[in-house]
Amino acid sequence: MRIEDLNWMDVENYLKTDDRLIIPLGACEQHGYLSLMTDAKIPLALADAASQKSGVLVAPAVNFGISPYFLTYPGTISLKTETLICVMEDIIHSLHAQEFHRILVLNGHGGNRSVRQKLTELMNELSGVKIAWYDWWIAPSVEEVAHRHGLEPYHASWSENFPFVRVCEVPQGVKTPPATRELMNAAQTREVFGDGVFGGDYQASQEVMDEVFSVALRDILHLLEF
Repeated sequence: MRIEDLNWMDVENYLKTDDRLIIPLGACEQHGYLSLMTDAKIPLALADAASQKSGVLVAPAVNFGISPYFLTYPGTISLKTETLICVMEDIIHSLHAQEFHRILVLNGHGGNRSVRQKLTELMNELSGVKIAWYDWWIAPSVEEVAHRHGLEPYHASWSENFPFVRVCEVPQGVKTPPATRELMNAAQTREVFGDGVFGGDYQASQEVMDEVFSVALRDILHLLEF
């Protein structure tokens, strides 16, 4: 159940019995052969699946994140760190005023993790607010699936290659991860990573991808019990 499919009266009625909300937080950035919106599409798909099982309302996805290192890849749209922090702060304040008190931020992009500290501050400031945060791709349950199948997850590789983010044919085989520096600007990032895939298998079997989605969904449903 998404906010975009409801009117304000529907949401008011929802709040009479539940104060939980899922916010998918993503990015618009290069993902090799996958959609530029991969980091928003995956958490939104997980949020929809969780909503179907729990009845928890899903907010519109925050589609832009912090991706300055990919700006030489056309289609990438990046926010400044302080901009995203302010956006999330305004969102939480708006929701708190309407008495949404339990909020799960379902994050799809590693560059957004700097927002977490502000969310902790907001829990100190706003009465009754509880905020959970979930990074699906580095969850221990997802990492266990990867290790059990002998796969190493990298940006834009097999671990993000779900059917709903594919926009073209994806190469077969494995990409050797290039040697990297700790920090690189956008031009250096493109020079080092080329097609944008950081390394590892380009794709995994559908059975593996279903398992990844399933264990992440299980984690999310557990978090929604707060």
